[in-house]
Amino acid sequence: MKKLSRGLNPPWKTMLSLLLPVMLAVQAMAVMEVRVPEQPVVALHGGDATLNCSFSHAGPFNLSDMSVFWQLTDTKRHVHGYWEGHDQLADQADRFANRTSLFPAQLGLGNASLLLSRVVVADEGSYTCFVRVQDYGSAALLLQVAAPYSKPVVTLEPESNLRPGDEVALTCVAYGGFPEAGVIWQDGGGRNLTDNITTSVVANEEGLFSMTSVLTVVLEPNSTYSCRLINPLLGEEGYAFVTITGQNIAFPPVALWVTVGLAVCLLVLLIALAAVCRRKIKESCEEARREGVGGRAAGGRRACRVIPVHLSINLENVFSSVPYRMSKAR
Repeated sequence: MKKLSRGLNPPWKTMLSLLLPVMLAVQAMAVMEVRVPEQPVVALHGGDATLNCSFSHAGPFNLSDMSVFWQLTDTKRHVHGYWEGHDQLADQADRFANRTSLFPAQLGLGNASLLLSRVVVADEGSYTCFVRVQDYGSAALLLQVAAPYSKPVVTLEPESNLRPGDEVALTCVAYGGFPEAGVIWQDGGGRNLTDNITTSVVANEEGLFSMTSVLTVVLEPNSTYSCRLINPLLGEEGYAFVTITGQNIAFPPVALWVTVGLAVCLLVLLIALAAVCRRKIKESCEEARREGVGGRAAGGRRACRVIPVHLSINLENVFSSVPYRMSKAR
């Protein structure tokens, strides 16, 4: 047994000699509690954002013994560094140059927050805060960027020559916002028409969006259609509407004058025709009197009278084939 124990001691001693430094290192590097917001930090495009990061330490410490390091969680790009009592920015990513700073007066109070200036869309993402003061800890937070959209504008295409039953396109446009907004179309009765829309989003060089939403409807007179844009991060709503009345659905100006001209020509033609008929009848009567045809039948002379012809033309009926009367075309 003594030989067996003596044979096992060297391997155990070797294992202990390997584990002891690791255990001592883990004990020396106790995990520090680093706290960041659980909810995403929302920053306005072009404004400043504070990425809050705080830590707890058992006792007072010298700032020269402290290290703070901020980096992008996914790409590990260097955002801001601080150790040996001052900022360390040699390895900072170019796009963060002159836009980051800590709060030096509050470092000793456990505040390792980062101030990010002139926020752009590309800044959106996850950031990790590392802090070391004898102990070590880290935590990650999410930054989201938002920008309000311009007031939406609704246009009608086509704007003229409209008739009830025509298919028209209503276009709602807003620009300069982020992220992509929700779009809701409704009619005057509050009925949701969103299933009938086509929405496109185009980003400019800053990453901000221009949104165009097109609603196709069958035209009805005296109807209202509204477009509502909702920014999901800011909770802001933009609203615009268009009302289609009889003035929008007017008889086409060119066709109106053509119809008026045809009506006048028809009236002149009917008057001329009546005049010709009256003349023919009068001539026939005079000829009959000359020949004495009617005298024998009447015991003398038959009276031959010209019966006046009265023409009554209802101009409103002339326009009955058009969707609206002339007065509505103004």
